Amino acid sequence: MQDTILSVLEGALRDKGDDDDKTIKLKSLRKLVFMSLQKDEDEKAAKKEYKKAIQALETEEKLVLDADGRISLAGKSGSKKKAQKRKRKELDGDSKPAKKQQNGSGEAEDEENVDTNDQDADDGENEKADDSESKKPCKGNPQGVTRLFLGNLPFAVDETSLKAFIPGVTHIKWITDKETGKFYGSAFVEMDSSANAADAVAKAGKHLMARPAKINFAEARPGDIWPPKAFTGEGGGQAGGSGVKAMSAKPDDCKKLFIGNLSYDIDDDGITKFFSSVDAEIKAVRWLHHKDSGDFKGCGYVEFWKPEDCAKGAALNGKNLLGRPIRIDWSD
Repeated sequence: MQDTILSVLEGALRDKGDDDDKTIKLKSLRKLVFMSLQKDEDEKAAKKEYKKAIQALETEEKLVLDADGRISLAGKSGSKKKAQKRKRKELDGDSKPAKKQQNGSGEAEDEENVDTNDQDADDGENEKADDSESKKPCKGNPQGVTRLFLGNLPFAVDETSLKAFIPGVTHIKWITDKETGKFYGSAFVEMDSSANAADAVAKAGKHLMARPAKINFAEARPGDIWPPKAFTGEGGGQAGGSGVKAMSAKPDDCKKLFIGNLSYDIDDDGITKFFSSVDAEIKAVRWLHHKDSGDFKGCGYVEFWKPEDCAKGAALNGKNLLGRPIRIDWSD
């Protein structure tokens, strides 16, 4: 996690541009780090790991934590810079010095190529060759990373506008709240080549719909399913919800659905009428509320009398309900 913290911290401070304040709040940095690592910000074990990593980096004099809880990078000595230059040359395998890039998780890449090509190929060797070519190290991307993390995105962004802003995007994974489906303003994308990935990272700070975009390399972690299933549906895959996300695997004889991205004006009568449009008879409805405030979360569960009715209801995934595209998924 230490490498991730340093990478995210460098990116966050770089985004400040000419701002004299080259610091960031400890909690703000943690949020960015956890988002980069796809960790739950409320997970106690992750918080503990983060705290230990910060303490270790402070001990190693790689960063400075002031009395106000703000973090900045510590000054580096000349000897350290020389050592880093030597390491860059070894990684790049080239006599020309090149700026070392780290992925969004902060981990330097040990391998030039990662097999994430999801296209079928008649010849396995040709497939490997094509994958190797697309992930070939290049200027601005010595590790050949093709997966990127995007942050500070406008809530109106969709697949069409994002691809226009960053040419070469092949897959998009919008980051949303697991329960409500609310868009967090960030995403992971797969690029068609390492060169286009480098060009995209070079656009960090450029404005997309009046917001300066954050763009970093973010190699997939071992075990991650990447590239993801693409978004399909109306609206060009809008991050805010108009794209229809693929549903999870259907349980046997399923009679219950999760429903999210709901209007706060929804009620029992409204949801019953909505599903009755496809002759799906509801047995029970359970709305989810915040434990502390009691406020409606904008999501819930509906149970049907028959699996057939449940299947009919699932077909309404992405349809408009009180001005919002409903998010539906199978539930046990």
